[in-house]
Amino acid sequence: MTNPNPADPAIPPSRTGKSRVEKLAPGSALVIGLLMGSTFLVLLNEMLLGVALPTLITDLDITPSSGQWLTTGYLLTLAVLIPATGFVMRRFHMRTIFLTALTLFIIGTAIAAAAPGFEVLLAGRIVQAAGTAVFVPLLMTTAMRLVPEARRGSIMALVTAVPAIAPALGPAVSGLVLSFLPWRWLFILILPLAVIALVLGALKLKNITTPEHATLDVLSLLLSAIGFGALVFGLSSIGESASGHAPVSPAIPIVIGILGVAAFAFRQSFLRRRNRDPFLDMRVFQTKLFAVPLLIMLFIALNGFGILLILPLILTGSLGLGTLAIGLFLVPGGAAIALVSAIGGRIYDRFGPRPLVIPGGIIWTATIWFLSTLDQNTSVWLYLVAYLVMSASQAMMWAPLTTVALSSLRAELYPYGSAAFTTAQQLAGAAGGAVLVSAYTIGANAAHAGALTVAQTVEAGQAAFTTAGLVAFAAVIGTLFVTRPRTPAISTGATADGRP
Repeated sequence: MTNPNPADPAIPPSRTGKSRVEKLAPGSALVIGLLMGSTFLVLLNEMLLGVALPTLITDLDITPSSGQWLTTGYLLTLAVLIPATGFVMRRFHMRTIFLTALTLFIIGTAIAAAAPGFEVLLAGRIVQAAGTAVFVPLLMTTAMRLVPEARRGSIMALVTAVPAIAPALGPAVSGLVLSFLPWRWLFILILPLAVIALVLGALKLKNITTPEHATLDVLSLLLSAIGFGALVFGLSSIGESASGHAPVSPAIPIVIGILGVAAFAFRQSFLRRRNRDPFLDMRVFQTKLFAVPLLIMLFIALNGFGILLILPLILTGSLGLGTLAIGLFLVPGGAAIALVSAIGGRIYDRFGPRPLVIPGGIIWTATIWFLSTLDQNTSVWLYLVAYLVMSASQAMMWAPLTTVALSSLRAELYPYGSAAFTTAQQLAGAAGGAVLVSAYTIGANAAHAGALTVAQTVEAGQAAFTTAGLVAFAAVIGTLFVTRPRTPAISTGATADGRP
């Protein structure tokens, strides 16, 4: 038997004919595992208040459109800050980034736990998000650097399952906690876990990168905040505008947001041409195999996060489920995502992304359209089956699309690619919360504070799921253009599709 890695004759072949270079290096599993666990913990908070929204609407006397900002504001902060993580990962040691970000997350959690009202609670959520922003890009970039090509599908399936499972389990955990404790305990219970993760990181995490000289472009950060902030604010105002309660026409912030995002993109290209440090290296978008999965993920994340916001409202208002029942209802969704992700990783390694993303997209879209037809007379078990099928089919697309996108890039572009991909997901998630809650509000004319009637909830839910169905159809069209990337030619400087 010949050596499968002739460049390194010291490495003997394994019994399967694969080189041992395909195994994780010593210590790599510990680094990836610690990052996965910590990322899971911080991302659990993204959708933690979804189930709690009916309680918070009553306790804090706010509207559904105002209450959704506890989640939308969290996601928006991530979308604003994540573009900067490419710079952060170049400039600082991985261990320093991890400890600083987790400390900031702990501070935000403490603020939210002690919040006397809505405004301080929102502030705590934003501080939490500021600490969370770096974790997903850091996890993805580290995994892409440490995992051999032949095992990338399997390992990346687990890595990318974390951003999918954690938000999915957030509402479930929230429902279980709220069944026995006040909403503040959603944050109080997180604190000791975060402190344990911080201690473990301080003791076990080692640096695997060398910091580079990089400068912070303040204008890019400002344009990012204006563009993404105004865009999501405008989207979130659509529902209130339809009822005549919006402080300003949604068209104004939406236009400002589009112009701000365009200016941000132009600024990054300008910095690149001047050999300065961009927040986000725009060369990642020149690769078709990166851009197409990114576009599809915009639609998937928009629906994924938005549905997790409105589903507890529908289950409460139309079926009369309590917080404990909703928590139990949502738990199997996380298990379905984990199982499908594990199986899907093996399929990706052997057959590529198409056998996963195309059928996954079709099933996902059909399930969402089915949910738009349900009402108060529908059995909760039928809701549950539809939710499980929707979660599983979404997982069939999430991990393969992420792996395709990042695998199409050269290694030096991994930090920017992971930052761009995660930014798009979080921005779409923020927009999804805004769009589907707005559709929910318009469907029931529910801009007033307080609970809806059963009839209003049914109409609101059907309007929201119909909107989600239209978004899902766009994702299905995109999956037809996804192909497996070739290994990027790092040494020649060529991209995955052959361009320099």
